[in-house]
Amino acid sequence: MRSNRCTLILAVLLACFCTIAHATGEEPLQVLFVGNSLTYVGNLPAVLESLASGNGKSLQADMLVKGGATLTQWLDSGAVPKALQDRHYDYVVLQERGNDFACGFGPQVCRDSRHALHVLAGIVRGAGAKPILMGTYQVGHDASEALVAAESKAARAENMPYLDVSTRLNEGRERVPYDDWFAKAGHPGHALVLLEAVLLYKQLFGVLPQAKALEVRAPMFVPGSRFAPPAPVSEPLLPGISLAGGYDYSRDDVANAIALARGH
Repeated sequence: MRSNRCTLILAVLLACFCTIAHATGEEPLQVLFVGNSLTYVGNLPAVLESLASGNGKSLQADMLVKGGATLTQWLDSGAVPKALQDRHYDYVVLQERGNDFACGFGPQVCRDSRHALHVLAGIVRGAGAKPILMGTYQVGHDASEALVAAESKAARAENMPYLDVSTRLNEGRERVPYDDWFAKAGHPGHALVLLEAVLLYKQLFGVLPQAKALEVRAPMFVPGSRFAPPAPVSEPLLPGISLAGGYDYSRDDVANAIALARGH
């Protein structure tokens, strides 16, 4: 009886220790992004890291990225299981090429996207991580609704969370039309990257971040940035490209993103 009681006490103490260790940042949440220029322009992983740090959370993010890459191409490359074998990740954020789930490039592309999402979700779960589908966006009302319907349906079929970026973006464009929503050629601008980071923060931690100024000290990748083949994650190739070394978001910037993520 005494032995059983000691074992129970030890188990409780161990559980408490693990909880405290995670809360104090000794075990950072590990997040892997798999995507394309919609992921790396404005450096969404770094913005999420900074947002977490500024709110007392410990998070580390890596990325597998290549301009124009589709989930089908990432599946065929074998890079995702390689990255998951090299390091334990708690979450894997998957982002498709814009409009692929909504058949923007033909019906075969739709089928390929859904198949790739299905297989990648299995690979992610098999490695002990949780998949999340990060939405893309369209600016027209009808096109945006069709995209969200297609992406959310694909996510529901795989029983994974879906982050509706397009609806929130268009709400933001109505509220603050002159904000930095887009970079060159329709890529995400700083305001959109921040919105995506807030949506992810809410998904990962179950709460919204605080409305306070945010400093991001990391390369601000632009359209056309190139990355070395993943080994296991992508590394930037910077010769000939001048990048800003960071970006500062004001308190109002963060408050606007929080209001959009909250849905009002």
